[in-house]
Amino acid sequence: MATRIKFCGMTRPDDAAYAVHLGVQEIGLVFAGGPRLVSTAQAREIIAELAPVTVTALFMNQAADHIYQVLNQVDLDQLQFHGQENAGFCDQFQLPWTKALAAGDQAAIEKVGLDKLIGRWRSVGQHGPVALVLDAHRHGERGGQGKVFDWQQVPAEPEVPIYLAGGLNVENVARAIREVRPYAVDVSSGIENSPGLKDHATMQRFVDEVRGADAEIDQQAG
Repeated sequence: MATRIKFCGMTRPDDAAYAVHLGVQEIGLVFAGGPRLVSTAQAREIIAELAPVTVTALFMNQAADHIYQVLNQVDLDQLQFHGQENAGFCDQFQLPWTKALAAGDQAAIEKVGLDKLIGRWRSVGQHGPVALVLDAHRHGERGGQGKVFDWQQVPAEPEVPIYLAGGLNVENVARAIREVRPYAVDVSSGIENSPGLKDHATMQRFVDEVRGADAEIDQQAG
């Protein structure tokens, strides 16, 4: 297996270029506010010289007109919606999209069950999400807070591919992969010196930890 790696909250071109150098398949740009917010001009600068990599833009409860304005100015590959957007809203932009679920909202998770919440997003809208992002935030909060949720809640065979997010770092990502077997891991604060400023040595170690866990799983599978 090869776990997909997404480095989110990029604010500097050299950080994004180094991520691509490390073999990271996806970078995330935040247009939803917070300390990692980038302008469209910054976004264009970040992705201008990148080799092929999926560029995902994160939005949260923003008007469709605003999202279209960003799309008209920045060449994006995928969208991530972190708020209360429904499938019809997400589908309208004619790009692949992912949806973040508040896996840290323990009351809601216990009431419904994370497996059922995931199942609700299968084949919704015209196309549905290409994946769901399970983050440790609670309903109405932004991600990128460095918190971890209870991974045991994640079903062994989810109906939609899963990006595992929330509090991942070089100390726990290998264990996360071994326990959850996600389609992708999504990290932001876990590779930073401060919000938006990535540390290249930590980025390298994070990738090494992911690939080491993948190799271990492949070896066990025979």
